[in-house]
Amino acid sequence: MSDYIVKVNKDLELLIETKQKDVRRSVIEQYIRCRKEKQMTQTDVANILGTKRPNITRFENGSYNPTLDFLVKVAESMGKEVEIKLVDKKGEC
Repeated sequence: MSDYIVKVNKDLELLIETKQKDVRRSVIEQYIRCRKEKQMTQTDVANILGTKRPNITRFENGSYNPTLDFLVKVAESMGKEVEIKLVDKKGEC
């Protein structure tokens, strides 16, 4: 996967693919930590979601780019919610 660049303004270019990977990795790490705290296996999550364990494995190892629908279902399987928000960078709106 190669990066593509979006020019935000004359001084800021954003490497979209890199940012997406960072966000995806963060979400996956949160999910794995929660799954383990709840002592759930990949099979447990797959059964709740009505999918197969290899799909959960691919999600956990980062080889699957999950849809928002998938993330919501995974969160619900552990009694969690997905929250997406925009946050300030250096006090900007």
